[in-house]
Amino acid sequence: MFERPFWIRRIREAWSSAPVAWLAGVRRVGKTTLALSLGSDEAEYVSCDLPEDAERTRDPLLFFRECRKPAVILDEIHYLDDPSRLLKIGADRFPRLRILATGSSTLAATRKFRDSLAGRRRTVRLTPVLVEELDGFGNVSLERRLHHGGLPQALLSSDRDPGFYREWIDAFFARDLQRLFGLRDINKFSALFEYLMRQSGGLLEPSKVSREVGVGRPTVASHVLAMETTHALTLVRPFFGGGSKEITKMPKCYGFDTGFVSFCRGWTPLRREDMGLLWEHVVLESLQACLPYESILYWRDTAGREVDFIVARGRDKVDAVECKWSPSDLDPAALIALRSRYPAGRNYLVCPSVERPSTRRFKSLEVFACGLKALVEALAGARGKPPGEPADRKGRPA
Repeated sequence: MFERPFWIRRIREAWSSAPVAWLAGVRRVGKTTLALSLGSDEAEYVSCDLPEDAERTRDPLLFFRECRKPAVILDEIHYLDDPSRLLKIGADRFPRLRILATGSSTLAATRKFRDSLAGRRRTVRLTPVLVEELDGFGNVSLERRLHHGGLPQALLSSDRDPGFYREWIDAFFARDLQRLFGLRDINKFSALFEYLMRQSGGLLEPSKVSREVGVGRPTVASHVLAMETTHALTLVRPFFGGGSKEITKMPKCYGFDTGFVSFCRGWTPLRREDMGLLWEHVVLESLQACLPYESILYWRDTAGREVDFIVARGRDKVDAVECKWSPSDLDPAALIALRSRYPAGRNYLVCPSVERPSTRRFKSLEVFACGLKALVEALAGARGKPPGEPADRKGRPA
């Protein structure tokens, strides 16, 4: 079992502000393994997809009274008939008990969750293995992380197994989308899923997707919503300040894992020109993991100039992040265009080859060039909080 101290800290931080920590993430991302790493002395484990364990929870009061440990893990809780009632009773009647519930989707993913548990829970979204965690996974190389992806089984395999990705896609449809959302046509799903993985990192244009995949726009919309809710897709929405000639509505779509992006694109082996796009994906994952209460946006004007990621700092003050495989790959035209509209804020260039952060000048711009760890620390420091610090009860940094 590989230790993942960053995520254990995130769970404990969630418990410090609410009795229920909701551990979300795609299947096989390592939720159960992470939960069990809390240790049997601290937490009692209940697998809710097993009939005998599910039966134990039918009387919530009796179930929680019999819990003798400081915490209880309710793994795959969405398989229960009324999971929100169980969590609500646990949070309200047993306030000293810490509850860790896991599932592939958000609490609102299915009609089973009749209560949002507002004020009673905090969400921890477990991403595929972060670049910052690679040393703890046997010092796996960045290139393997980009090619195989960050699901632990695929990452630790010496050879990339196409069957793993195909089996995961089939299981994701059958066990998540069919059960949670009632989707029925696996052929439409497979076509949409693979198309979106191939287009990952680009603009999501529903009419174009509908036309090229051959399904109706309502089908595109329902599948995209289901995949976003279950964390198989991330929609990064545009930043705009109300001016003209800016993209204001169309999101960018990112697949949840670089392994599936490279698999669906047929990238074997990876070439140098493939690295930049996949690097952009893992930067996004680290921003989502370490800045969970920030809105990660992008900026693009109608001339097609685009900045990868934007973190808004206040009215008309934005930090801009460009992700490049090498510093020499940066074309500063998009940053210059952004700063002509929004001059306040810092410019970051994040590259895997930059070991010592430094301020560099690109034409008229000052840009802070750094690696991924330094980027996250700088962005978190701008808010005065360490990476992953929990929010207050209104969702803002405490």
